[in-house]
Amino acid sequence: MVKKLMFTLIFASSFMLADTLNYDFENASLKAWSHNGKWEILTEKDNKLLSLVQHSKDSFNFYYTKDVNFTNGPISVKFKANSGNIDQGGGLMWRVQDDDNYYVARFNPLEDNFRFYLVHDGVRSELASADIKLSTGWHTMKIVQNGTHFEGYLDSEKLLSHEDKQLEKSGGVGVWTKADALTSFDDFIINTISEKKR
Repeated sequence: MVKKLMFTLIFASSFMLADTLNYDFENASLKAWSHNGKWEILTEKDNKLLSLVQHSKDSFNFYYTKDVNFTNGPISVKFKANSGNIDQGGGLMWRVQDDDNYYVARFNPLEDNFRFYLVHDGVRSELASADIKLSTGWHTMKIVQNGTHFEGYLDSEKLLSHEDKQLEKSGGVGVWTKADALTSFDDFIINTISEKKR
């Protein structure tokens, strides 16, 4: 099910428009989303979630929508690393232009790190990194984008802060893993913030 809320913050000379989408995967049909790899809606303890069940032959697996036009704001998702020998974990992708151009935040439990990447023309470049060890099971990842600045959080702890001007256009949002990392996602929440002059 997709839950949608909209509210307006009024300032002296502008309107801040915030639109919130919550994909909880309970009744959602994601057939229109672009994807790489085989993804399914699975049930865990009466709760439905999005899971990568078979990785693609390419380097990256993803599931994203361009129905959300994201430029600035916070995005969060719950995730659980299920398996992977070459790679594990995964995370968020945003300002997605197409399959080969977007930002990524990823946690990898095999390496105990949390990183920002830019994928440009299919080539991934590391932007920022922090070392962190998490327990097995579910965790929450959040990014907050504000212009060219973005921050990364794991379980409410800010671990990454970075400035980058290489991808300033608005774009889609989604979830992402690498290589054979099979990962589940739930409660994918997107807050888009835009400013309109009065």
